[in-house]
Amino acid sequence: MEADRTGGGAVVTVPGLLLFAGFALVGPAAAFLVPSTLIQSLLTQATIYAIFALGVGILIRQNGMVSFGHAAFFGLPAYVIGAVLPLGLMPPELIIIGGLAATALMAFLVGLVIVRVHGIAFGMLTLAIGQAVYEAATRLRGLTGGHDGLSLDLPRFLFGLPLKTFQQPGSMLIVTWLVLALMLAVAFLFAKSRYGLLSEAIRDNEERVRFLGYRTLVPRALTFALSALVTAAGGVLFALYNAFVSPETVHWTASGSALIMAILGGASAPWGPVAGAFTYFFLKEAVGSFTTHWLSIIGVSLIVVTVVFPAGLVGLFDRLRPGNRSQGAANVG
Repeated sequence: MEADRTGGGAVVTVPGLLLFAGFALVGPAAAFLVPSTLIQSLLTQATIYAIFALGVGILIRQNGMVSFGHAAFFGLPAYVIGAVLPLGLMPPELIIIGGLAATALMAFLVGLVIVRVHGIAFGMLTLAIGQAVYEAATRLRGLTGGHDGLSLDLPRFLFGLPLKTFQQPGSMLIVTWLVLALMLAVAFLFAKSRYGLLSEAIRDNEERVRFLGYRTLVPRALTFALSALVTAAGGVLFALYNAFVSPETVHWTASGSALIMAILGGASAPWGPVAGAFTYFFLKEAVGSFTTHWLSIIGVSLIVVTVVFPAGLVGLFDRLRPGNRSQGAANVG
């Protein structure tokens, strides 16, 4: 896949398709090659949160906005599934799809209001919205289970697959990885599309885009909704895997973790937040095995990465590419 340089759209190329297919096969290969159930479970959780971080990264890259409340979109579909499923009003698959659609619609409507502001003000608004969802999750005990959380009474089959497919680490790793590959493709194609390029232009100079005759509010709100939809997809997988959701799922600390992953990986490329999520999870696992202060070490690591590589792991990768190193040497000479 690459950008159409003449028209600003995205086209699909054979190398791009091969790269996508190769990436999509990594998860299934890991599920079969990794014998440890513990590592499979860790990979599955990391993949779910990689989708979460990818949604946060889309908002940063396309709109230049930082959200402190995206956990609301991560947990909302799970609560929708848990609340509506016992009523038996429609097939479970439609409830899941409806939960995703409702989350995206809510994000679009909210976005029409909050994307009008920028910087810290936008971040504080997202934090307020996220905490409002958290308070609702804790206080509406009859609907959400309150602080005790809500167990999901899932059917024996979903999308034609046995329920155990979604709750065993090996098989769920395959499912989550394929969804991650799909979401990455969506993020890449959106970034290279005419619409994605327009949103980047608005991010860089909104006044100039308005002067050229474009409306800027709806594109920014739609980008916010896409970001929420990708995040919600991760939330659905989280709900299916754990069959449980609690207020901690929508707390601001969950949003903060996803934001750390996106910053660690770098949001300038779609794959950056994904790399950041896996780095975060395995660093947490490695450090947590010998100290309870793992969060402090991750914080120091984030500071070092931010200072040395402001663009995150994406920036490090760009520096290490042979072409970039040769060009840098030529510039020095």
